[in-house]
Amino acid sequence: MFQVTPLRRLAVAASAACAAVVASSTTGPVSAHAAGTAGAAASVAAIATSPESLAPPPVREEDRVSGDHLTVTVRHAGGRANGTFELYCHPGGGSHPDAGNACRAVDRNTRWGGDVFAPAPAGGICTMRYGGPATAHVTGRWAGRPVDATYDRANGCQIERWDRLVPLLPDLRPAAR
Repeated sequence: MFQVTPLRRLAVAASAACAAVVASSTTGPVSAHAAGTAGAAASVAAIATSPESLAPPPVREEDRVSGDHLTVTVRHAGGRANGTFELYCHPGGGSHPDAGNACRAVDRNTRWGGDVFAPAPAGGICTMRYGGPATAHVTGRWAGRPVDATYDRANGCQIERWDRLVPLLPDLRPAAR
């Protein structure tokens, strides 16, 4: 038996919307049965394309109980930024020095169908800036998916990837003058 996932629900809704478009674009005589089917499909399409249906599905109870948990290990960042920190989100907590804002930073960068912890795209054009020797390793679970990501500040792409998750990762940007 397969599990109903948010992606599967979206696919079913999209299929219903496509069926409604096809049914509404047919020409010629329509039987009573076909008219009923087209009307039902149009109703499903209206529901499937409403703003409410485009919202993510509600949090499942099993996700709510376990929450999101990340372990962040930072090295060579200097001072109190170095160390291993636990972060719990939904509800927030843990040993991370700025748990609430760290959870919001990851939430802000989370997109449907995307991986907030994905590496920088291969073959990208990156500035040849060096952001220092700092490294980070993030493991755990986020949005029901396993996380195992490494970070450094070796070039512009890596620095941008790091900075997107500040304050989950320490803010190592130069101070504004």
